[in-house]
This record gives sequence, structure tokens and C-alpha cells, in this order.
Amino acid sequence: MTSAIFSDNDFKVESPDVRYTEEHIVANYKYETTSVEGNVVRPSRRTYTFKTERRVPKTGLMLVGWGGNNGSTTTAGILANKHGITWNTKSGVQTPNYWGSMTQASTVKIGADPAGNSVFIPFNRLLPMLSPNDLVVGGWDISSLNLADSMERAEVLEYDLQRKLRPYMENMVPLPSIYFPDFIAANQADRADNVLSGSKKEQMEQVRQHIRDFKAANELEKVIVLWTANTERFSAVEAGKNDTADVLMKSIERGDAEISPSTLFAVASILEGCAYINGSPQNTFVPGVIELAERNKVYIAGDDFKSGQTKMKSVLVDFLVNAGIKPVSIVSYNHLGNNDGRNLSAPQTFRSKEISKSNVVDDMVASNRILYDENEHPDHTVVIKYVPYVGDSKRAMDEYTSEIFMGGTNTIVLHNTCEDSLLATPLIYDLVVIMELCQRIKVTPEGEEEEGFHSVISLLSYLLKAPLVPQGTPILNALFAQRQCMVNVFRACVGLAPENNMTLEHKLVSHIEAAKETSERPPKRMRMSP
Repeated sequence: MTSAIFSDNDFKVESPDVRYTEEHIVANYKYETTSVEGNVVRPSRRTYTFKTERRVPKTGLMLVGWGGNNGSTTTAGILANKHGITWNTKSGVQTPNYWGSMTQASTVKIGADPAGNSVFIPFNRLLPMLSPNDLVVGGWDISSLNLADSMERAEVLEYDLQRKLRPYMENMVPLPSIYFPDFIAANQADRADNVLSGSKKEQMEQVRQHIRDFKAANELEKVIVLWTANTERFSAVEAGKNDTADVLMKSIERGDAEISPSTLFAVASILEGCAYINGSPQNTFVPGVIELAERNKVYIAGDDFKSGQTKMKSVLVDFLVNAGIKPVSIVSYNHLGNNDGRNLSAPQTFRSKEISKSNVVDDMVASNRILYDENEHPDHTVVIKYVPYVGDSKRAMDEYTSEIFMGGTNTIVLHNTCEDSLLATPLIYDLVVIMELCQRIKVTPEGEEEEGFHSVISLLSYLLKAPLVPQGTPILNALFAQRQCMVNVFRACVGLAPENNMTLEHKLVSHIEAAKETSERPPKRMRMSP
């Protein structure tokens, strides 16, 4: 018997709790949780109504750092897929794809067929989702190179593909960006020939005007702004400077030294009603920015793309701890030669990256006090070195040492070679697609008023190294739990229960015998909507 079946058809849920209108999918969903008070455990159930807009609006993506490796690769990837551009390599003809994108290239289990086979559909069929091909892309960069020259400088894509994309990209020129030398490495100064001038408030207002102009010129219904520029140093969080929305705005007015470029972009986006995503590790979202987003009911998400080494770490540590094995030492070494590595060679910017990479195991360690005493953590060291020769081909080496049965030790060593921007770019597509979808979902708790998600979209944690979460809520770093959280929320939007993997139908004799009888009958077509 086949264990899995793939279906690329649209589906429709037949249930008294689900209603389809021309504008919305409306689902009544019974949310079951378990509360623990001391040694008393209480299951509970509450009904929520999910309402999802079916129409996907025309959406623009504005990238801060558009001319960088990620920005140029993001644009090139969309164009290659949209226009079906193929290119020659030494191994033959390559066709474009969105591999590495969860929304475009992964599947989710939707249920089982009458014979008990699991049925999988593309992730982006769960709900109406934006296609990256439909994105209108623009943005800012401190470098004035057009996107074709930026792509060539990045040395990420094959030459033949670059050659074919050049006519599409050579007229794309980044808008001038905000540049405060104190926040990034001094070695970036030679690229900074396309910068805004004026006070910090004046530059922020220019960014706001850029967003309005981009939206109007392209007749967009919404714009999402994403930071994929250089990692900045951390900003000092101080009372009276950036700890509330009001004092933050006053600090911008007077040009306070601790107001970073990324914070100005975030504030500009929020004031324009545009969702803002931070793809780098710096603390863009100081308390005042978060409060401003909450006040304006604008969505934000961060921090730092989770593409390679950290993603592997969140998988491996989760596995080890759940297997009852105790990681006691984690040593992570990286070297890379792209401009990200060049910028991270400065101690102040490296510190931002070190922090985002180091906290990824905390919740998994805290979940098991059999293995770890209170306040006990594995020794955890992160090293990043700049090696120009390797370019965008990042090397990551990790050593995990664990204590095992009866005082023994176990050491796992991983070597990972990856094309940095080719892993990060699909995450950009996913972040934008999911962020846009979240803006179309409303939830009504039973007996209460309709509302959207909290302004801090923690649902995107799967894609980010150091997930930003609403104040007072827990941080989840375990990778599979992060993905399943997202899938289960979207299943709720169409009235489906979480996928619990119990498969009782495969474990009880009566069910197994009934399935055998069903499998002997002629198969029925799945009930799908065209």
C-alpha cells in the first residue's frame, strides 16, 4: 500500500463549521488546550471563528539593501521564474524553481484517503496565498549600482543566467538609503555613494515619501518592507530615548545618536501602515518601535534569517534533548567571503550576529530539568571569520558534545557548505507571503469582538533565528514545532483540526480490517473543487 499521495488540486472542506463566500472562508474552530496549576492538569476547549479574505491583493516588496547579494538574488529569482528563463551550466540546462521556499516547494498533510494513505498538498494550497511571481519589487541601497551590476558584483548566480537577466534588471536602480557609518563596519564606506541627506527625521520622512510614491506608481494595494541590508551594531536601549513610542519620536526629532537606520526604516514603514520585517540580527525593534506598531495596528516580524547553521542547530538540539541526551558543548564556526562576512568582520556588528545565533537552544534546554539544573546551559561558542576567496559559499562547522548513558560522551561533527544567498532568498519569499496572508486573517474568540493577530507576528518564527514575540509570551525555537504551529493555524482557518500524528486508524484491529475492505473496492476520486 502506498503510504503517501500527492494532490495538486484545490480542495474544499465540507463541514457545518466551514462556510465559503465569494469574499471569505469562515471557519468555527474548537481550540483545545491544557492548563497546568501545580499538580493539577485541566483540558479546556474554546471556540474561535477564523475569517480569511480569499482575494490576494496586488502587493509590493520594498527591500532595504536591494542592491546587496540577497536583494539582487531575490529580484533575479522572481524574474527567472516569472519569465521561464532557462540557462546553461556545465551539467546541462537548468530551469528556474523556488526550491528552498517552504510556501512554494514544500507540502503539508491534509488528511487521509479511504485506504488510509496520507494525502499531501502544496503548502500554498492551504489558503489563498500570494505568488512571488506577482510581487512588484523595489527598494533602497547605499550603493548606486543598478540591479544587473549588483547581481554581477554578488557572484551568486551562474553567468549565463546573469546574461539573460541583465535586460530585465539593468534599468532597476535603488533609491538612496540611510547611511550612518557608526552603525556598520567602516569597510562599507566605499559602497556608500547613494545616500540620503538631512536630519534623521528628514531622512525618515523621505523614506515615507518613497513608500507612497512606489505604491502609487505601481498601483499597489499594500507594501511590505523588509530589511536585508548590512547587520548593524546593537543600539543602546535607554529610558527617555527609545523605550516608548513617544520618546522614540522625540529622539528622532532631535537626531539622537542611538537611532539606527533600521529603526528609522521601521518607523517610516509603520507610519505608512506597511508591515516591516527585520532580516538581520540587530535590535531594530527597540521597545518604542514595538509600541508604535501596536498603537498603529501594523505587523512587524524579526529577527535574522534562519537559513543554515542555526536551522540545523535547532533541529539537532531538539532531537538530542528529546532523546534524553544532554548536549554540554556546542561550538559553531563559520567563514564566508561575501559582503555580509566583510561587514561582520567588525567586532560591533559581529556581536549582533553572535547574540542571535547563541539563544537558539534556550527553550529546548529549559524544557528538560531532568538533564539540566536550573540556570544550567551548554557551553556555546560562535565564531565567524571573513575569507574573501570563498565568496557567497559559506562554510559552517559544528561540534556537539553530549553526555550519554552512565557517564559516557558522544560527539557529533557537522560540516555544511552552502550558498548563503541561495538559502536566504527563499526565506524572503516565505516571510513576505506569510506576512501578507496574516494581514487577511481575522479571529473572533467566542463571545468577544473580531480582531487580527498581535502586531508582533511570532507565527514567522520558523524562518527567523531570534524570533520576536509579544511581550510576556514564550519564545519557541524548536524548528518542527515552529512549522507545525504555522500549519495548524492555517488548518484552523479552514476548520481542520491539528495534525496530531496519532493515526489510530492504523493501530486498532477493527479499523485496519475496515480499511482493507475499503482498499479492495474501486477507488473514489477525492472531493476537490476545480
